[in-house]
Amino acid sequence: MTKAAKASRNDKYYLLSLGCAKNTVDSESMAQILNTSGMRGVGDPEAAEVLIVNTCGFINAAKEESVEALRELVAIKRGDQMVIAAGCLSQRYGDTLVQEVPGLDGVIGTRRWMDIFDLITRLRERLHPAPLYHLPDEAKVVGLDERGVLRASLQGASAYLKIADGCRRPCAFCAIPRIKGTAVSRPLESIAAEAARLQALGVREVMLIAQDSTDYGYDLGMKDGLAHLLDAIVAAAPDIPWLRIMYAYPGYVTPRLIETMARHEQILPYLDIPLQHGHRETLKRMKRPAKVEWVYDTIGKLREAMPELAVRTTFIVGYPGESEEEFQGLLQMAGDLEFDRVGAFQYSYELGTPSAALPDHVDDAIKQERYERLMQLQSAISLKKNQALVGKTLDILVEGHGAGEDESGADTGDVISLGRSYRDAPEIDGYVLVEGELPVGEIVPVRVTGATTYDLIATVDSAAPLVIEAGRVYGAGMIDVSDLG
Repeated sequence: MTKAAKASRNDKYYLLSLGCAKNTVDSESMAQILNTSGMRGVGDPEAAEVLIVNTCGFINAAKEESVEALRELVAIKRGDQMVIAAGCLSQRYGDTLVQEVPGLDGVIGTRRWMDIFDLITRLRERLHPAPLYHLPDEAKVVGLDERGVLRASLQGASAYLKIADGCRRPCAFCAIPRIKGTAVSRPLESIAAEAARLQALGVREVMLIAQDSTDYGYDLGMKDGLAHLLDAIVAAAPDIPWLRIMYAYPGYVTPRLIETMARHEQILPYLDIPLQHGHRETLKRMKRPAKVEWVYDTIGKLREAMPELAVRTTFIVGYPGESEEEFQGLLQMAGDLEFDRVGAFQYSYELGTPSAALPDHVDDAIKQERYERLMQLQSAISLKKNQALVGKTLDILVEGHGAGEDESGADTGDVISLGRSYRDAPEIDGYVLVEGELPVGEIVPVRVTGATTYDLIATVDSAAPLVIEAGRVYGAGMIDVSDLG
């Protein structure tokens, strides 16, 4: 490589983000800090001086993916490049990570991601090739020292907005408190201001995320903090059509929160509330809220306040000690409450978590069999709920286009628009498939004409007339149709 080529990449970085949406927000925040420090992001690691992987270390499969990504970058690293491991895996395994990935130059954890440029500066100035670590335990500064960056990740017309970090819950299967530290809420005023900035950018959907969104404000001395935050966001950004709540914790969906969701039209009648199981004894071993009656009562109150409510939950099957009777309790809850969306996972052994020390681990074959039984039950429920929407009108946020296919899978030459309704969070829920090319990034009313287990089929709703004026359409939202012919 020539000297000119080497010099040209000294101000460039390559950043690979792995894991969940919360990690993506941290990655984009680090990118903003690097950009304001005079660096520029590139998509080719060969063209960058600094190679960063924002890792995930939540479960073993994620750890393996992160380690492999780091090893690949170390393998191609040249003498004038550096590889930095950031994020959850770094925080969880600390200085032992270099034993699995020899050749790492730097390790920075989740609690001081805002110091990424400081670490790069130290790496540039180091006299010896030994790796440098930046892994402070203190997490309280998160939310107060974010270097003025927008704590959001934009995904087309949608954005994930982080409202807190860390977790104070004692769930026996989860390593997040060890990785992230205790729950730390961001200042309400900062979040509301960022929602206003997202509105100015034309964002149509904002998803509030945290490890536990319903714990927002506890550390700030607030009661019903999430409800207060929602009121503040609605006031600050009244023109954002969709606000979506992710990751609510059982037992903390309060009457005030329900009333707030029902009162504001902007707040989607959608709630993601990971329950993890449906039997009291299993929940007790999980160190989760074990009052099953609360779940039935609260779901009932939510549906009474918002009849169109879509509820998403997650369940773990095969938790240590889970008997057939306990699994039947899970099936009973899923059948009784008929959740709109269910994500099911087979229990994963995680070293260092309290559940790892539990006796009576469930055989893998039994886990698989129980997973299939749960998903068979839920598939029938999901299909029934989707079929009940046929003939109804839904607003969808258009995300992209694809090619139509016939029954054999051959391209028909037709264009299909891909969108999401209020019932569908990005990446984890279903889609609405619409005939024709609709404008990406806008909210459009469609009429549902068909249903599959997870997705809906629709056409543009002719019963909701759109007025075309000067190349724009005025209906559910104002959309640019100049490219539609």
